[in-house]
Amino acid sequence: MAPDTSVPRRGRSGRIARGVARLLAAAGLALDAYVHARLAGRYDEVTATISQGMLFRIEAALAALAALLVLVWRRPAADTFAWLVATGGLALLLLYTYVDSGAPGPLPDMYEPDWSADKRLAALAQAVAVLATVFLLLTRTRGPRRDLR
Repeated sequence: MAPDTSVPRRGRSGRIARGVARLLAAAGLALDAYVHARLAGRYDEVTATISQGMLFRIEAALAALAALLVLVWRRPAADTFAWLVATGGLALLLLYTYVDSGAPGPLPDMYEPDWSADKRLAALAQAVAVLATVFLLLTRTRGPRRDLR
C-alpha cells in the first residue's frame, strides 16, 4: 500500500509539532492551575485589601481557562492569552522570590524567598507553557490572503 501523499510531509510534521506544543502548553497551564488552587487556602491569611489566597485562586482560574482555550480554540488569540497567563505567572513567581517589594497598594506582601517543591513545580510548569506558546505563536500558519481590491 502506497503512503498517503495528499498532505505534504512538511505540513504534516508541522501539525504534529504544533499539536505536541498545544499539549505541552495545556499540561503546563493545567499543572500551574492545580498547584495554585491546592495552595490557595494556605495563603488566605496573608492579606491586605485582597488576600494572597484569592490571588492564587485567580491565577488558578486563568491558567485553567488558558489550558482549555489553547486546546479547544486554536486561534492566535487563545495562544496569546495562554502566553500572557504563563509568562505573567512565572514573572510574578520569580519577582516575589527574589525581590521583597513589600505590600504594593491593595496587594499583600508576598515575598517568599524559599524554593519549595510546589514553587519549583509551578515554575517548571509555567516555563514549559511559555516555551510551548512561544512556539505556537512563532509557527502559526496564515490562511490564504484575500485580495481587498
